Amino acid sequence: MGTRLLHVVYRLYERRLRHQLESARLPGHVAVMLDGNRRWARAFGAPTASGHQAGAERAQEFLRWCDELDIRVVTLFLLSTDNLRRSEDELVPLLGIIENLIQDLAAAARWRVHPVGALDLLPDRTATVLKEAADATREIDGMHINVAVGYGGRQEIADAVRALLLEQADRGGSLEELAGTVTAEDIARHLYTKGQPDPDLVIRASGEQRQSGFLLWQSANSEYYFCEALWPDFRLVDFLRALRSYAERERRFGR
Repeated sequence: MGTRLLHVVYRLYERRLRHQLESARLPGHVAVMLDGNRRWARAFGAPTASGHQAGAERAQEFLRWCDELDIRVVTLFLLSTDNLRRSEDELVPLLGIIENLIQDLAAAARWRVHPVGALDLLPDRTATVLKEAADATREIDGMHINVAVGYGGRQEIADAVRALLLEQADRGGSLEELAGTVTAEDIARHLYTKGQPDPDLVIRASGEQRQSGFLLWQSANSEYYFCEALWPDFRLVDFLRALRSYAERERRFGR
């Protein structure tokens, strides 16, 4: 089958998927694990950084798809706390690519950018770029984009509990009082995503079927969709398939 014919078939299939979703229940918050960038580069015999760059470009395209479908909150898992232990040869270019992505998102002035992660674990420049992007887009009433950089689910919960303990100390309360009254909602108030809806749908690219510590607390009732495509190869039809799968599920929330 020629390239031109494949393009036509792809467009027809995309149109069909869009039609199926016209009256479907779509998620309000989509979280995505941008996995497979290194394997993508390796498959082409290219430097690892080229895979991360291709992944960043795909992330921008993905955000445009979400915006067109009126998805209000998107969380991008860009760098975990474990990733910070990678070799300097890989980590330094990767951080530069992430910084450029964040700056591009802020410069577009279309969406609100919110850092999600332990900024104190990041290099000063990366943390500064994240803070400046958040400040520059704080008043924008557009799609809310969480950028998870230096993020770990266990780290987030530990930070939330630590903040709750400090809050109790500032009030002059005792640990015994806190232990007797603390609720899940109290901890949730101190998460990196406080005040936001939990993700309805979590997508992981690359064929891996692991949670990898991503939004451990928030994804308790999320629907998961695993896609075989490596992230740089993730297409609009892959996203539409994920949305169709989500729309077909009956969400029980433990009931």
